Amino acid sequence: MAPFLGALAVFALIIVGIILFNVFGSHTTTPGDQVAKAAVGQNDALQRQDFGKYQSFTCRAAQGSEADFLAHQRDSVAKNGERYLDDVTDIAVDGGRASATVTYHFDKSADTKTPAQLTFVQEDGAWKVCPS
Repeated sequence: MAPFLGALAVFALIIVGIILFNVFGSHTTTPGDQVAKAAVGQNDALQRQDFGKYQSFTCRAAQGSEADFLAHQRDSVAKNGERYLDDVTDIAVDGGRASATVTYHFDKSADTKTPAQLTFVQEDGAWKVCPS
C-alpha cells in the first residue's frame, strides 16, 4: 500500500505544480514575442480567410475591405497555393514601431523560401502588421 500512496502523492504534486505554474507563471512576453505573434496571427487569418481575425492583427491603415481581402487571398491561393510562415527573425523594436524579416513558402513551391521585411505598429495596446 505504501508504494501506491507514494506514487499517488508524487502524481498529486506534479498536478498541483502544473496548476500553480499556469495560474502564477509568467504571462509577460517581450515586445519581440508579441511582434512574432502578430505575424503568425495575420498569416493564419489569411489562410482561414477570416477577415475579423485579419483585422485584429493588421493596422487600421492597411485593412481594406472584406471583399478585397477575400478576392486577393483567393487569387493568391489559386496561383501559389496556401502560404505558410516559416520564421520571424531580425525583430527590431523602436518604441511603438518594429520591423522583422518574415519568411514564407507556398504550397506550389514548397522549396522556395520567400523572406519579406514587414513593419509593425502598436495600436490599441497590441502589435499589428502594418505594411508601408
